[in-house]
Amino acid sequence: MKINRVVVLVATLLTAVAVIGQQRDLDPTASRLQQDISYLASDALEGRRTGTAGANDAARYIAGEFLRAGLSPGINATGSEKRRQMMARYLQSFPYVSGVSVGGNNILMLSNSGFDAHATYEVGKDWTPLGISANANEQRVPAIVVGYGITAPEANYNDYANPKVAGRIAVALSGTPDGDNPHGQFGRYEDVRWKAIAARNAGAKALIVVAREENFADDRLSVLRYDNAGDVGIPVIGVSREVGKNFFGNASLPEIEQAIKSKSELAYRELPWIITLSTGVIRNEVPAYNVIGVLEGSDPILKKENIIIGAHYDHLGRGGEGSLAPQPGEIHHGADDNASGTAGLIELARFFAAQKPKLKRTLVFIAFSGEEEGLLGSNYYVNHPLAPLTNTVGMINMDMIGRMKDRKLIIGGVGTAKEWRGMIEPEKSFELTLNEDGLGPSDHSSFYLKQVPVLFFWTGTHNDYHKPSDTWDKINYNDEAKILSFVARIIRDIDSADKRLTYTTAKSDPAPRSAGFRVYLGTIPNYADTNDGLLIDGVRENSPAAKAGLKAGDRIVKIENRDVKNVYDYTYALGEMKAGQEYVFAVVRGSEKLTLRVTPEARK
Repeated sequence: MKINRVVVLVATLLTAVAVIGQQRDLDPTASRLQQDISYLASDALEGRRTGTAGANDAARYIAGEFLRAGLSPGINATGSEKRRQMMARYLQSFPYVSGVSVGGNNILMLSNSGFDAHATYEVGKDWTPLGISANANEQRVPAIVVGYGITAPEANYNDYANPKVAGRIAVALSGTPDGDNPHGQFGRYEDVRWKAIAARNAGAKALIVVAREENFADDRLSVLRYDNAGDVGIPVIGVSREVGKNFFGNASLPEIEQAIKSKSELAYRELPWIITLSTGVIRNEVPAYNVIGVLEGSDPILKKENIIIGAHYDHLGRGGEGSLAPQPGEIHHGADDNASGTAGLIELARFFAAQKPKLKRTLVFIAFSGEEEGLLGSNYYVNHPLAPLTNTVGMINMDMIGRMKDRKLIIGGVGTAKEWRGMIEPEKSFELTLNEDGLGPSDHSSFYLKQVPVLFFWTGTHNDYHKPSDTWDKINYNDEAKILSFVARIIRDIDSADKRLTYTTAKSDPAPRSAGFRVYLGTIPNYADTNDGLLIDGVRENSPAAKAGLKAGDRIVKIENRDVKNVYDYTYALGEMKAGQEYVFAVVRGSEKLTLRVTPEARK
């Protein structure tokens, strides 16, 4: 439901006072930050999930504050435009799939070997196509039971050892051999996407997964969800337990489960049915928005260079993908993540817009969306910038800066410009933790991969991270104001230098730890929705990928004989790899098709 609201914040411009020829430090008030955060993290915006009405209301709110502060819109506008038209000029739209819905032509029918119809099932009641399903029509295909439908090389477990799977429809049970244990050795394979990739890799025509709950409406398979990574390449459906009983004939579901544990042939047998399966899933594309405001520099030459200040304003809506709450449905308020950074962005915009004289270089303020889904907004911006990225001197990113404790502040990206430490280390107001790497789980990574010096400010994680309990009343407003004063001082230092920052390749752990994977390649994947291969945003220096010749902009389409359509396929392939063994990668680079040989290293 679209929310009609009256803007609850009436902000006063922050005035700049010259004292003995010097500008004073930023002195934002905690009350002003609280006003911004309490609105952005309010129930009215319903968690600001990208592409929703709440996120779009947040975007318009930020645009209104940029306009009120005196920033020019990122998209060219005329002075004669009305306020509403002018506000729209602050919005940079990018494509986004908000979810999926059931389309027409969905059919599930069982027939006997003579093709006589045995049973036809009702979509939405007895079964449903899943959000990751490809749209296809499979006529009269034999079926085979594949246990839980899991392939886990590290556990020496393979439900697809039966060579008769190819060309058939695979029928699997929900869950894993670990039962409900999320920390078991099969925990990460419970997600249906991993089951579907395993089925596709085994040559199955489609995958049918039998629900766990007795009432199909209560099972998560009955609800269409979308993980923003495209379809899996084959039809994938969930069916009720009642339908599952019909599939298995005389064998009950508990008997099938026991057969899996005992490795009995009952759990891996050919079924006596011929299946007709047609799936139709509609992907609902909606616009999403970055909000961009510009403060032009005062120097006729240096104003062609820009400093980008960024923060993401999206969050997790009512839970689901990315949430750490036990059940979806509650509003995830996202006060610290990242209404805190967004409020800081607005406050810095107010401050610098009021400065007299203005900075020499141009400041570009960007509130990104799609960060939680994989840096979608910032990735779009670096590929569709307002001005060539070579004009960008540096990028400052603020993400979760609202929960400081004991003066502890973390700054990433310190190794991305040789001047950063000289600007940061004189600061004695905080207990600083400095990280060299320019990569990390936030929007600055998109810029570092384009060789832009970056700094990343955050105050660390906490027990409310990605939960509904991340609320405005838990923000440390006074200390956030101090962080903003520090950030403002660094921006002035960048601007006052005669020469621009010197980009450097930051030091990083050559094989960082990662749960669930035994090997390291050194690629930085792009997380945008795709079905035509995995786009590589970057490659770590001296990594196996770099040694093999992989480069930023390459698109991996196959590893050995496994098709790679998206980041999930790539991740699945990583799980099958062994350190020290060479693998053939099929790569598209521009109009070229390349074959590269990559030898993964063991993770430390």
